[in-house]
Amino acid sequence: MLSSVEAKLPPLLVVALVAAAMWGTARATVSFESAFWLRLGLAGLLLVAAVVLVVAGLLEFRRANTTVNPMAPEESSTVVRSGVYHYSRNPMYLGFLVALIGWAVWLAAPWALLGPALYVVWMTRFQIIPEERALAEQFGADYLDYCRRTRRWV
Repeated sequence: MLSSVEAKLPPLLVVALVAAAMWGTARATVSFESAFWLRLGLAGLLLVAAVVLVVAGLLEFRRANTTVNPMAPEESSTVVRSGVYHYSRNPMYLGFLVALIGWAVWLAAPWALLGPALYVVWMTRFQIIPEERALAEQFGADYLDYCRRTRRWV
């Protein structure tokens, strides 16, 4: 049973809210000077890595013919262990984290790095743990074995 806040905010909305808070923090605090091309290159590289993780995760779910809806983990039809799911139980959420880190790099504001940390805390407590609870209930020992073999984030 999910609590009143668990799995209620779509992960993309959480990412958007955190990114907006990071932008506000960057505007309200000190930034550090850095070369535009360096920031652009590193932020761009992180964004590409983020997109690769998210798309790879989506494709594995599609191949397994299971839901990609994070708001309804009980609709999952199988435990996906292949592809990026061999390395991370949450590659799409990891991709969003990498994108937020890229955004922090682009903003060049040290305090903006609190955003990715907040994202990890929120997603772990209010999205991932409830999903894991639902999947363990649905798939039992098979899912628990997967959890023992594969890390939650990286």
